[in-house]
Amino acid sequence: MTKPREITIEELIVRYPVLLLDAYGVLVNSTGALPGAAGLIDELNRSGKPYYLLTNDASKLPQTAASRYIGYGLQIGPQRIITSGGLLKNFFETHHLSGARCAVMGPEDSAQYVRDAGGVVVSPANGFDVVVIGDEAGFPFVDTVDMVITELFHKVERREKINLVLPNPDLIYPKADRGFGITSGSIALIIEAALQLRYPGRPDLCFERLGKPHADIFKEALKRSGTANMVMIGDQLETDIRGAKAFGLDSVLVGTGIADPTTADIPDDLQPTYRMHSIGLRQRQSA
Repeated sequence: MTKPREITIEELIVRYPVLLLDAYGVLVNSTGALPGAAGLIDELNRSGKPYYLLTNDASKLPQTAASRYIGYGLQIGPQRIITSGGLLKNFFETHHLSGARCAVMGPEDSAQYVRDAGGVVVSPANGFDVVVIGDEAGFPFVDTVDMVITELFHKVERREKINLVLPNPDLIYPKADRGFGITSGSIALIIEAALQLRYPGRPDLCFERLGKPHADIFKEALKRSGTANMVMIGDQLETDIRGAKAFGLDSVLVGTGIADPTTADIPDDLQPTYRMHSIGLRQRQSA
């Protein structure tokens, strides 16, 4: 199996009209910017190079995320941030969920995404029509999961329709000092496992997954950029690379997050176009 060619960020800037950048594991971790990120963003802003952040994070509105990035020294405007939470609006319209009562697992920004989509945020203890997992934090974890599972069981037994929505399919994310944590996708797996244990043979009792690797987030990038000649730079094979390949985009696997771009065990359907150690500019790295 041929390994993907090593490439530099300078080559990518010249070769592609638009860069798509993942956030966690590429530009930032849970505590700050990764080495080289500030220099790259400064250069892209200075040169006017089009770029967008494609993030599965549904816990922060673009304005909140932009403020956080600025605090990390990354001058990224909210208009450049495309989040999985922002996909809820189209999902709610398509599935006629305006006015639906929604149990939201996540912080206030996750709830605001749901309100912006037309949902009515309610406590999971009071019954609901829709479950939206926006994040792994911002709520009492065990108590909320227990309440959601209990109400879902009751809804199945009452033969009521269940709407389960997962903007962020990621299972884990990179933290500082080589640490890792679970994210929304792992919570969805817990709830799905509980439903399948009690109701075997019901494959319909599962979450609708919206973010990478699914197409809608890439469609939004295409809409904003006006060109399909984009390259996706990410750190996860199952989301960033798989999603880009399925959408017909070239991709770059970076070694600062989840996956190791030097491994020889990447399946053919997950092989990136290129691999890269980090997104730092060479002149910045040597300065």
